[in-house]
Amino acid sequence: MDRRAVTCRPRHLRAAGAAFALTLLLGACSSDTGSDSGTTSAAASPGASAPAIDDATLQSTVQEAAKQFMLPGAVVLLRTPEGDQTVTYGTTERGGGAPVTLDDHIRVGSNTKTWTGTVILQLVQEGKLALEDPVSKYRPEVPGGDGITIEQLLNMRSGLFNYSETLELNESLDRDPQKVWAPEELLSLAFAHPPYFPPGQGYHYSNTNFVLLGLIAEQLDGKPLPEIFLDRLFTPVGLEHTEFPALTSKSIPTPYSRGYMFGDNVLTMTDPAIPPDMQAAAAAGTLAPNDVTDGNPSWAWSAGSGISTAHDLATWAEALADGKSLDADMQARRLASVQPVDPSTPDGPGYGWAIAKMGPLYGHTGELPGYNSFMGSDEESGVTLIVWTNLAPGANGQDPASTIAKTIIEKMFAPK
Repeated sequence: MDRRAVTCRPRHLRAAGAAFALTLLLGACSSDTGSDSGTTSAAASPGASAPAIDDATLQSTVQEAAKQFMLPGAVVLLRTPEGDQTVTYGTTERGGGAPVTLDDHIRVGSNTKTWTGTVILQLVQEGKLALEDPVSKYRPEVPGGDGITIEQLLNMRSGLFNYSETLELNESLDRDPQKVWAPEELLSLAFAHPPYFPPGQGYHYSNTNFVLLGLIAEQLDGKPLPEIFLDRLFTPVGLEHTEFPALTSKSIPTPYSRGYMFGDNVLTMTDPAIPPDMQAAAAAGTLAPNDVTDGNPSWAWSAGSGISTAHDLATWAEALADGKSLDADMQARRLASVQPVDPSTPDGPGYGWAIAKMGPLYGHTGELPGYNSFMGSDEESGVTLIVWTNLAPGANGQDPASTIAKTIIEKMFAPK
């Protein structure tokens, strides 16, 4: 049996750059041709009146992208009012291992930010802080913190330098991937660099914002962040296969998929694409991606070290879209907070209070070295989409899961 076969079952936070993968709806998707044998199944066929994609198209979308990106494995879970459609491709280990399943745990990267942001909004509801508060009220060491609000941390408009873009971090991740990073160390890396712009005068995706928010959540709730997430989010929402690991932990619960990347963090620091000669070698099969599964994710902390499964991500994406973890007023304000990342393209991707709008779907994307994931949900149409891959970024610098999600969204919601 060809273990790469598609089977059926009932940026973003990269080290270098760590740019949010909102570009997934701006760039074009390309793929080569060819197919593996396999099947796709659905709990029910999507109805004609709702946004839909047929099984064969969903299957071929995954197959073509898997070939384009040389993926060891990929998972798609699509929920519609008519039922679930699922596609699994490949294996949990490059060149072997078990077939991937929807039960596999992966590192979900910046999808973690939606947890951190939701906790902050809950604390706002409880009167423990205000969106207008200056960050200096809680973290006086922040440069210019008197002029930076909690809201500007949530919506990436603080201007604070992104520690993930420092050479120091990327060199350390390549040289000593097991290093345990304290949140304060990450902030020190960021504060050694000038801000990108004055607070509120631009947009720049920065993990520094969410490390600060994680520390503020701990300060106000009086508990470690893993306990806060468990008590406030995971248990109430029913996320039984989701966890936020301790700083010292590099393990992933079983079953899990290993993660791979071409090159290293420093090589892809300014451009996520590896050099053309290396891309050619990868395509020819003479350059293999590196197994980066066992790196300690503490450098991402409250900005991106979470772990989850496809089913739990779908449940959480739906909670984000319908406001299950917030009151009605705060949920309405959160959705209304989404503003275009690029003001010159008002119909383009938008970002708000730790939530993105990608086409009609609200959610987020995530990427750590080796893993890329997309989660989005649209309460109006009843569509929820989860995609993950166990290689990231692609040799060409694109995000595989986000590219697959983009193609699916375009095909489902294209004017008919």
